[in-house]
Amino acid sequence: MIEAVLERKNVKAGAKLTIKSLVALGVVALAAALPQIVHLVAGAEGGMRWLPMYLPVLLGGCLLGWRWGLGAGIASPLVSFTLTSLAGNAMPAASRLPYMIAELAVFGAVSGAFAGKIVQNGWTAFAAVVLAQVSGRALFLALAAIFQGVSPLSAAAAWSQISAGLFGMVLQAVLVSFLVMGLRALLLRERE
Repeated sequence: MIEAVLERKNVKAGAKLTIKSLVALGVVALAAALPQIVHLVAGAEGGMRWLPMYLPVLLGGCLLGWRWGLGAGIASPLVSFTLTSLAGNAMPAASRLPYMIAELAVFGAVSGAFAGKIVQNGWTAFAAVVLAQVSGRALFLALAAIFQGVSPLSAAAAWSQISAGLFGMVLQAVLVSFLVMGLRALLLRERE
């Protein structure tokens, strides 16, 4: 979405790259910080229920497109894990990290695949977010089932985590979609 807005405003390639890099950096920073806040307020169960790292990645995909969304999805859990490991309490846990990377990469890429369509019709954000969520969670479950013999995470445990986060996913589908539609309206209004 941001790419289309920048093109309509005839922004030069270097400035486009800078703007998209700053937005992506903000997405990754928010994805690393938001879980810390939720865990402080609601504890570990709050993280499993509200899924705070997912929201910025979904938002980033819708705003930046699939390539940048994919990158933000991969970078977010890695940055969070690295920073929190230095503090002595790794989030996500090392055993969950590869699954989070794969899941969030799908979240960012799938929601980002709709970025161009969102410019044309803001309501497309709902389809983008829901399809990204379903795809990412399905991949998480499939990977848990495939690797349950060599990983501490079983398919049953993955399903339990998916069930625990269902309310958070529904809330994010609504919240992210309306945020994207609001940002779309704001960005396109400046153009006119």
